[in-house]
Amino acid sequence: MASGGLQYQYARLTIAEKLIALNVLVFLLDGLSKALLGHSVSTWFQLPKDFLEFIGQPWSLVTYSFFHAGLMHIFWNMIMLYFASRIFLNLFDAQKFINVYFLGVIVGGLVFLLSYNVFPTLLNTNTALIGASAGVTAVLIFVCAYIPNQEVRVFFFNIKLWYIGAFFVLMDLIQIPYGGNIGGRLAHLGGALLGYVYARQLFKGNDIGSGFTKLRNAITSLFKPREKKAPMKTVYRKGATANNKVDYDKQAKQRKIDIILDKISKSGYESLSKEEKDFLFKAGKED
Repeated sequence: MASGGLQYQYARLTIAEKLIALNVLVFLLDGLSKALLGHSVSTWFQLPKDFLEFIGQPWSLVTYSFFHAGLMHIFWNMIMLYFASRIFLNLFDAQKFINVYFLGVIVGGLVFLLSYNVFPTLLNTNTALIGASAGVTAVLIFVCAYIPNQEVRVFFFNIKLWYIGAFFVLMDLIQIPYGGNIGGRLAHLGGALLGYVYARQLFKGNDIGSGFTKLRNAITSLFKPREKKAPMKTVYRKGATANNKVDYDKQAKQRKIDIILDKISKSGYESLSKEEKDFLFKAGKED
């Protein structure tokens, strides 16, 4: 009963909340492995700086993002992801979120790899890359670039999103010359670049993540069991009508979402009515 309750609660989470839960679970299991085995299993999943090592574990270009160096590392990453995702998922669906987050992770990882191999003497302070920061930064900068003039409450002040995005990018840029986690800073900037470009292109009607969506769907289909062909049977008119109604409702819902997003792009999020904001929020939770 408890297991069923947990599954139900997990199913109700947004895609971002599920990602946060997965990160926390991996963090706890990694800590348990250190306690029981005396060493971390993250060495198999962290992104190495050397290209030859990376070729031996190519999955690390994604898996590095699920491991963190300590409690404060994962805490701040997950806090930022939670708040940035609340804005993101009021605008777009779970598929867009996955695209931005994991493309940010991948681009951040590639920037880290390239940096270490182009400037090996400058970046000799890190041995490998771990942490979700590149993906989190991609989501944050995406919303800051897509609705830059939208104001949010930070402590006792209202501040525009683009100020927040500029602050985090400048913090990474400023800290690079002083050493210490330079590779990580560059990975953040790689994620930020992806988030910015994705948002601006989407604003123009170009979804640069569509190819990534197709790739994910192709990979997922490989692990799905093949469905057996059902025997021929009569399809009653009532059932067909019901299916048509479902399709019509989905199309109508998507049309309404598109209209609201177009309104946001022209006039900002605050121009929406309470009904439109509630509709976007519910649509994000359903996806």
